[in-house]
Amino acid sequence: MSDDYATPSSIGVLGAGSMGTAMATHLAGRGHRVHLWMRHPDDVAAITATGASPHLPSVPLPDRVVATSDAADLLTAEALLVAIPSKFLRGQLRQLATVLRERSQPVISVVKGLEVDTFARPSAIIRDELGERPVACLSGPSHAEEIAVGLPASLVAASDEADWARRVQTLATGLRFRVYTNDDLTGTELAGGLKNIMGLAAGISDGIGYGDNAKAALLTRATAEMQRFGAAMGADAATFAGLAGIGDLITTCTSRHGRNRAVGQRLGQGERLEAILDDMGGSVAEGVPTTQAVHALARSRGWELPIVAEVHAVLFDGKSPTDACDSLMTRPLRAE
Repeated sequence: MSDDYATPSSIGVLGAGSMGTAMATHLAGRGHRVHLWMRHPDDVAAITATGASPHLPSVPLPDRVVATSDAADLLTAEALLVAIPSKFLRGQLRQLATVLRERSQPVISVVKGLEVDTFARPSAIIRDELGERPVACLSGPSHAEEIAVGLPASLVAASDEADWARRVQTLATGLRFRVYTNDDLTGTELAGGLKNIMGLAAGISDGIGYGDNAKAALLTRATAEMQRFGAAMGADAATFAGLAGIGDLITTCTSRHGRNRAVGQRLGQGERLEAILDDMGGSVAEGVPTTQAVHALARSRGWELPIVAEVHAVLFDGKSPTDACDSLMTRPLRAE
């Protein structure tokens, strides 16, 4: 198979966490020149000194990746890839907006989550803060730890501008990194946020000690719940049966790499949320704020999302994990 999919470009990556670093490494391996932006000059100095990100210390950064905290360096890029956690997305983009509004570079978003107060999807936040421009969501089963070392992965690039989705496909596709396209930006972004809630649920199940039967049932009903929420939000239900939906759901709910599953597992073992988050050393479990956002929206509109409701009760209302599971298992009987 040929690996010659795209003419090398210059790409600015915003956010040097594990996913931003992994995507910078992958894109540099495709021949693109990458500026990896982070907020603090001390972090730039550390990466420059060690040749690796503290989030993925065992993965050397390619020579084509240049770490920077100067937003002006991003203006040389032909496109931007945004990898800032949803909790911090608006605030960090607002700080960069004065510089980045000088050019309307198209954006690739790998952000997964919803804003708690506004329920805004990442693409909406990007356009709110940086101005109108093409945005594509690149999503699917894609743990950073595997992307960074070149293990095979397949994702989907979704955009409301078909030409930009196809361009992202050619920019990102490599020998072991296959990208599909679709036009359901809404569904792809919602799937990426919702699966993190389900990852918390799967971890809770694992922490309690429930088995394969419970996990299989959870993933099946989680898919139905995600589709139902997506359809109510104007998404295509078929998106949730694809890579951005069930594909990412499987990875999140089963992998040892998944932060949301790990947080849920510790909850299932009896730890408190505050202690778990304090112990994560700056890492972000996107499912926690996304649970707040989705639960609030569903309640305000009268939508039934039983898994989301029980995860919310465990996270924020002090409900025990076993009681939450019992609540799901004893709901009124119905047809599938």
